Amino acid sequence: MVFRKAISVLLTFGITLTIVSCEKEEKKLGAAYEGPVEEVSNVQIRYSEQGLQKVQMITPRSLTYSNQNKVFPDTVNINFFDPTGSIITRLRADSGHFDHASNVYIVKGHVRVIKSESQETLTTTELSWNPVTKKVFTDKALTVRNTRTSEITNAIGMDAEQDFTRIKFRKATGIYKFSGVP
Repeated sequence: MVFRKAISVLLTFGITLTIVSCEKEEKKLGAAYEGPVEEVSNVQIRYSEQGLQKVQMITPRSLTYSNQNKVFPDTVNINFFDPTGSIITRLRADSGHFDHASNVYIVKGHVRVIKSESQETLTTTELSWNPVTKKVFTDKALTVRNTRTSEITNAIGMDAEQDFTRIKFRKATGIYKFSGVP
């Protein structure tokens, strides 16, 4: 009698264990996929206004997710053009992404912006670009070096036109040369 009760308890425990493990397995099978829904290689994204190219982004790979966010896990190169179609500013970053909800592109890593005409180089760890407002901005520390004049500007935060023709520094210090002052 005790033996039968022991066997009955063991069988009940075994069946319960089997049902519970099957339920857990079913939950695993129903888990939502959160990875990229699209992967594109050798990406070139171009923005133009009235038929004139303004911005060109080149990156080896783009991953698009179900919420329409994009990740650019490899080097991102962005060229900004003047009205004649000449490249006036070049940007290079280690990686980037596009936030669909805020419509902002964000590049990260060793970000370097080179303005060819003024011979200035901006370096920072992160920059954001909004294609609607045509503004580039950051809250991170940055440095701008002018190779022609040896002037250096250090700042925390900045707002600029998308082609970097006008830059407004938020908290800035610098080394500047003044001429004509006795």
